Amino acid sequence: MTLTAIDWAIVVAYFAISFGIGLLFTKKGGESLNEYFLSGRKVSWWLAGASMVATTFAADTPLVVTGLVAAHGVAGNWLWWNMLMSGMLTVFFFARLWRRANVMTDVEFAEIRYSGPPAAFLRGFRALYLAIPINLIILGWVTRAMIKILTISLGLKDVNLLGLNVSGEILAVGICFIITVAYSAGAGMWAVLWTDLIQFVIKMTAVIILAVYSVRAVGGMDKLKAGLATHFGSSDAAISILPVRMTPNGIEAYTWMPLLALAVFLSVQWWAAWYPGAEPGGGGYVAQRIFSSKTERDGVLATLFFQVAHYAIRPWPWIITGLATVILYPQGIGPTHDREAAYVQAFVDLLPTPWRGFMMAGFAAAYMSTVGTQLNWGASYLVNDFYKRFLNRTATEKHYVKVSRWATVFLFFASIFVTMQLQTVEGAWKFLLALGSGTGLVLILRWYWWRINAWSEISAMIASFVVSIIAIQMVKGRFPAGDLRSDAWVMLSTVAVSTVIWLSVTYLTKPEPEAVLEKFYRRVRPGGPGWRRISEKAGFGREGIPGGALAWTNWIAGIIAVYSSLFGIGKIVLGETVTGLLLLLLSAAAFAWIARSFREEPAALSGTGGIE
Repeated sequence: MTLTAIDWAIVVAYFAISFGIGLLFTKKGGESLNEYFLSGRKVSWWLAGASMVATTFAADTPLVVTGLVAAHGVAGNWLWWNMLMSGMLTVFFFARLWRRANVMTDVEFAEIRYSGPPAAFLRGFRALYLAIPINLIILGWVTRAMIKILTISLGLKDVNLLGLNVSGEILAVGICFIITVAYSAGAGMWAVLWTDLIQFVIKMTAVIILAVYSVRAVGGMDKLKAGLATHFGSSDAAISILPVRMTPNGIEAYTWMPLLALAVFLSVQWWAAWYPGAEPGGGGYVAQRIFSSKTERDGVLATLFFQVAHYAIRPWPWIITGLATVILYPQGIGPTHDREAAYVQAFVDLLPTPWRGFMMAGFAAAYMSTVGTQLNWGASYLVNDFYKRFLNRTATEKHYVKVSRWATVFLFFASIFVTMQLQTVEGAWKFLLALGSGTGLVLILRWYWWRINAWSEISAMIASFVVSIIAIQMVKGRFPAGDLRSDAWVMLSTVAVSTVIWLSVTYLTKPEPEAVLEKFYRRVRPGGPGWRRISEKAGFGREGIPGGALAWTNWIAGIIAVYSSLFGIGKIVLGETVTGLLLLLLSAAAFAWIARSFREEPAALSGTGGIE
């Protein structure tokens, strides 16, 4: 693909803006760890929410969605759409509790909820585990995806750099990486937030434009449907939103989605599996944005905005382009028939100047937003939860900021090594999902049941790791390649065995001391029957959970609202306007219910902690 001077000017302008934002906030970000990692806890909901969305829109995301829809049609997205239910739990049950906890990282939570050496070990171990292996695997797979994008789009040749032959793709990714490191290391979270906002606007504009050109290339929406019917056997198989169909014998799942797998995705995975960005009970960089928010209300609204944008607004431009590639590139790309690469090839073949430059900037933005967050997030664990907690507890804030910047640079270099070792993005994704598949329930219950202790979490982590590795080996070869039943069996066996283990450990070990539990309760006020004994002893009586029964109705309304928005937008895009409008009307009603309930509980959402 040839880029004109205008295209390159757009790309260069994007890099200049990103670098300029880093320079603008370097002084402010360097004032303290609170400013560097949490923007002084002064962030409005719309900025925090946009940053959450931008972070999860990585360079690999459109490619993965293209591969899913090319293989399974629109319904293939249920492999990740099911996680909405966990996201809505975070909105209505955990966001305000995270904000009240007043911690810098979700790992720090261990030492306000638990006590003694087990709590310290849990905090230190999770800090290193999340910051290094987990974080570097994520950085590795998004970098691997960016290399694929540049390989196809620019066809860069090897260059001689200081006497060494360096791959052109690696060099181009390195430029993106170095600029990202410059602003994230220099200015911290302030730069990450504001560049995320700009990056999100660029990314969404670019993918929408590509979707429009893709539909035009196949001759319009009607011809797209006709071509899909030929490829998939029927139009419904291609564009059906649900992974099931009506048959004379009743409702059946499509062959690629066995009923066992569908049942596991919809009833188990969303609450049982820990996965970055979709943690049961919240956590990770989603929690980091909640900590950065000005108030509880901002934290809740930011997380709600994230769920709406992540699941309802973003997917359709990717999906439409992915469907078009089935017709444009029926054999995939290259000798491996790569379906994911077809997304990049569509942009190369279809977009004219200046949209080519805009799309290149969009891919760079997608890559850099994720990398910026991962570097800052990982450094927060290394410094706040390991270095400051265990190695140097008496240094100045300036010293800790300096160490944070070096930690960011360290993660950058370490991620290069991991990228070189990583073979497939899909393999890394499934590996992470399997490792965390037995920890979800304990991460949820630790907020609402006093009996959970540090050993509960430690045993759940160890059991999930060991059992998932064994389960993966046991199902290997028992199912055809790509059969989702193997993933379902790994998930079910890991969850079942891990839950038995950590519950047993919980009852076989001592509960946390009463003083620790009471102090935590006063700080967070989680309420509910699981804390009744502690709340009564602390003088609060029988408190309900924050939001009371409305929290449950809001959770249900939130799921209805987002899925109705997702399906409604899809129906309109695919030409079923009346059905789409009815679904959007249902979505509006559900959102109205949530808005009304927010107005009825102003005290719980306006402050920074406690029920007023």
